[in-house]
Amino acid sequence: MIAFLVGGTASGVGKTTAAVALMAAFRKRGLAVQPFKCGPDFIDGGYHSAVCGRQSRNLDTWMLGRSVNRSIFASASADADIAIVEGMMGLFDGATGDGDEGSSAEIAKLLDLPVLLVLDASKSSRSIAAMVKGFETFDGGLRFAGILLNGVAGASHYRLLKEAVQSTSTIRLLGWLPWDAEVSLPERYLGLHTPAEQNDSRHFFDRLALLAERNLDLDRLATLKHGDVTERLAARAFSDFTARNQVRIGIARDRAFSFYYEDNLDLLSDHGAELVEFSPLSDSDLPSGLAGIYLGGGYPELYAEQLSANARMLENIRSHAASGFPMYAECGGMMFLAASLTTIDGTTFPMASILPLRAAMTKELVHFGYAEVEFTEDCLLGSKGTKARGHSFHCSRVEIISDLRTMYRVNYLLSSKAESEGYSAMNVLASYIHLPFVSNPALAAAFVERARVARRSVQETL
Repeated sequence: MIAFLVGGTASGVGKTTAAVALMAAFRKRGLAVQPFKCGPDFIDGGYHSAVCGRQSRNLDTWMLGRSVNRSIFASASADADIAIVEGMMGLFDGATGDGDEGSSAEIAKLLDLPVLLVLDASKSSRSIAAMVKGFETFDGGLRFAGILLNGVAGASHYRLLKEAVQSTSTIRLLGWLPWDAEVSLPERYLGLHTPAEQNDSRHFFDRLALLAERNLDLDRLATLKHGDVTERLAARAFSDFTARNQVRIGIARDRAFSFYYEDNLDLLSDHGAELVEFSPLSDSDLPSGLAGIYLGGGYPELYAEQLSANARMLENIRSHAASGFPMYAECGGMMFLAASLTTIDGTTFPMASILPLRAAMTKELVHFGYAEVEFTEDCLLGSKGTKARGHSFHCSRVEIISDLRTMYRVNYLLSSKAESEGYSAMNVLASYIHLPFVSNPALAAAFVERARVARRSVQETL
């Protein structure tokens, strides 16, 4: 199978543009393209899924074990013609400063993937060669597939850059992408705008595919191979539940809530959940027969007025929680369950009022990065002492306004700070931490079993 990793020299050099352009171009050639994203990012994977017609999967060597990463890669790409993995940040940036743990480089070596190195050449000429040389020699364990120069001003600029790179490097130059207003990806405080906010995604993808066909050596990239990775996710052994044992779990999915690890959803299904999507923005009622709800992260602050005005949905969410059914919320989902949400301009909107919290947007990131979680009490996702790894990335804070239990002890890797978190009321568990269930599949099993028990309890009272 064709496979390679798109890595960059730093954040913002154009990895997502390059990766999506390549995905679009190979799709145009009729290939089945399986996308992956290194690290805990949700938005880039959304673009991958939209252009490839297949769900992008997250790979992460800090949150997930080595064998789990191999399994995710092998399982997802088993029926694909080509696998394209988009790296995160700079190629060697990871969990520490003195090693490659958690970096895209570690994933490339783990999966034996050649690396296509993306550089921002918009303000460079011969100096680009020094950057290439440094990356070429930094880690002898990497295989480089080639170099892609992004933001090139035109053919004459590319010739100058090509002369510089080829005079000092043995890595093949595979082409360039120009700056193009039609495919410029708008950004905000948590990253790119989501694919759902693109007015004409089909034109966007077609334009990227055209630029890739014109300026990149796609035939060379189509020869790249990776080592044999044959592991499969052991957690896929739970898919034979009967209809009687299944429970319906609602997944909030719309423009306000879209941050989910796809493997989380798969694991819930594997443990007996029938997943049913609904929109807190536009639906008035919850889907019928729900025994649990999963509220993922996203941008509820951008739609706070609309969410607050959907009084019937808010009441249904409150009734669901009051009935004893479990509800798990991450980041933006937790803000939706708070008493209120204050946007960056100071406007406050009432929310579901299930948790005695006030959420307010901030102008800076709060607790950015990886986090280790230990359950300090038995909770929705498992028993006391259960450990998991996750990620925090948000521009908001919450204030507790009355007694509220916490279920987590969270240690933040980057800041070395620790705090009590994981807020719980009734059968609700909410946290800023995004947890990949594949790091500990017992989390998914516990959630589904709690939903199953709640359904039985409600049925027995009828």
